[in-house]
Amino acid sequence: MSQIVPLISSGVAGPLGVLHLPRLWLKASLGAAGKLHSDYPACGAGYDQMVLDGLGIDREAFLAYIAEQKPTYVELESWILSKKGGSLDQDAVDQLNAAITGYIHTDDTRSEILGACGRSDDGTIKDAVNLNNLDDWAILHKTELA
Repeated sequence: MSQIVPLISSGVAGPLGVLHLPRLWLKASLGAAGKLHSDYPACGAGYDQMVLDGLGIDREAFLAYIAEQKPTYVELESWILSKKGGSLDQDAVDQLNAAITGYIHTDDTRSEILGACGRSDDGTIKDAVNLNNLDDWAILHKTELA
């Protein structure tokens, strides 16, 4: 069975406007189906947990919903809205999105990611969203395209 690299960027939002939520849905869905690439957690401690905390969604309830219902992305957003009384607090979403776009990896993590993808660390790429994109693309290339 093929293991899939989740290529939806953390910088992508769905209709609710929550960054990283489409990627979290994809990773959790692939994980529940046993198809997620082994380098990725289905629901990790970084951006994944930031999104769940920012939305006030219980991690175990989220994972159970994904595993049991196998929702489409639109169904996931509807489920989240049902848990939040039909709407999201826009200030909370804005804060969460700012935390995601503003997150900076450590120097060691940045150097490791850039080294693995063959790019020199000239200090121009510091944000985690773009570094994670480069990491995803390098893993995909190494495992599926090379």
